[in-house]
Amino acid sequence: MRRIDFLHTEPLYCIASTRHIEQLALSELLPPTLMQRAGLAVARLALAIAPHAERFWLACGSGNNGGDGMEAAVHLQAWGKQVVVSFLGQSHTLPYDAAAAFLRAKEAQVPFVEEPPTDFDICIDALLGIGARPIEEGSRLATWIEHITRSAKPVLSVDVPSGLNADTGAVEGVCVKASHTLCMLTLKPGLFTALGRDRAQTVWLDTLGVDVSRFDQILATARLGMSAPEVLRLHASHKGSYGDVAVIGGAPGMVGAALLAATAALYSGAGRVYVGLLDANALTCDTQHTELMFRTPQSLLSACSNLHHSTIFVCGCGAGWLAAEPLEQLLASQVPLIMDADGLNAIADTPALRHLLQARRSTTTATVLTPHPLEAARLLGCSTAHIQSHRLASAEQLAQNYGCTVVLKGSGSIIARPDTVSVINPSGNAKLATAGTGDVLAGMIAARLARGLSAFDAACQAVHTHGAIADCWPDGQTLTASQLAKGYASRLV
Repeated sequence: MRRIDFLHTEPLYCIASTRHIEQLALSELLPPTLMQRAGLAVARLALAIAPHAERFWLACGSGNNGGDGMEAAVHLQAWGKQVVVSFLGQSHTLPYDAAAAFLRAKEAQVPFVEEPPTDFDICIDALLGIGARPIEEGSRLATWIEHITRSAKPVLSVDVPSGLNADTGAVEGVCVKASHTLCMLTLKPGLFTALGRDRAQTVWLDTLGVDVSRFDQILATARLGMSAPEVLRLHASHKGSYGDVAVIGGAPGMVGAALLAATAALYSGAGRVYVGLLDANALTCDTQHTELMFRTPQSLLSACSNLHHSTIFVCGCGAGWLAAEPLEQLLASQVPLIMDADGLNAIADTPALRHLLQARRSTTTATVLTPHPLEAARLLGCSTAHIQSHRLASAEQLAQNYGCTVVLKGSGSIIARPDTVSVINPSGNAKLATAGTGDVLAGMIAARLARGLSAFDAACQAVHTHGAIADCWPDGQTLTASQLAKGYASRLV
């Protein structure tokens, strides 16, 4: 058993793949070996979480997840703990292994009660696991989950917090909010995106003595990402060795967005950074960052077909309704391009731009889209709620539709591209929920592209660093976008 510390990349398996792996493991073991191992793992972790706890409530459902909980109850009682099991089901309908666990608990004289106890030190949530289904408010199951929440006691969820979709991280109805979640056999993608991070909290993995890597015919659904090492700067190099970034955006009243993207590219190591502001009356020099070189958007666009391939364009940050014209020229060219904010809205609203974007798939030109959920919904013609309920699938659909790298921002940002296992980013927190942080991310990705990384690797590395800065930021101190842009240089990560 180990705690997931986000220091290593991890494969993530959907419900169907996990069930397949479970069946392969069961074919090699005597029943009910796997469930007994799971119950022992749950009991051990519960003691580690609450070493001084005496009263353990095990909320058990009518499937194998409930069987895991009953096995854990047998161990906890044998170790001298006060145990009570509330069982939401009928013994005669239990699967074979869970029925055996029920009989073992009864033989051990584990107390079973009809209703949840009011006095306990820790709750073990073994209600649903990966067999989650929408939970109707007012149902007995919902009442038990609400009781768990109101108790404010430590909660250990078995495999997945009950009510959370293990594949998507979505919640329909009520859902347990765990303090710890112990995954069996595999890690599930829903624990790390959408509402998963908030509901699962600290995640652990126990493969129950099964070498999951042996089942290499079962492909991972996604992988939990980590930051790749930064590229070491050679002593014998110059500013041209690290590429150029050109930011076009900043319509009247929104100049700051373009400057944030440019500043982030500067601090993330781009050799030179150009800024083309769409507000004709805006400043021509940033006195706080005199390294930024201001040009008219027209001059940058007229030269884009002649620029060196290491020049990366960022379009859309604060561009407003003025985004469409420069975007049309950029999409028709062969320059590497990152589209954010109003650039994405322009694509969603303009069929001609969508056609140009799709035409780029036949080239090797790097293209990155960085939508938040609302922008992704506009691009896919659906609701934001649908995006948030299917984050992994939505990011992959966008990548497939446009043949490019996509960063779907949010809790557990997803990086996808066609024919590649998607990455769910584990870094970041709510300190990033402030204006301008998305513009900063666009600049960070651009700098890494300029320095020679592929679009997918640049996105993965930038998204991880972007979140890691927030993770390192002192509690109680607001993290503004301008501070985030400088965070890379201040060696917070």
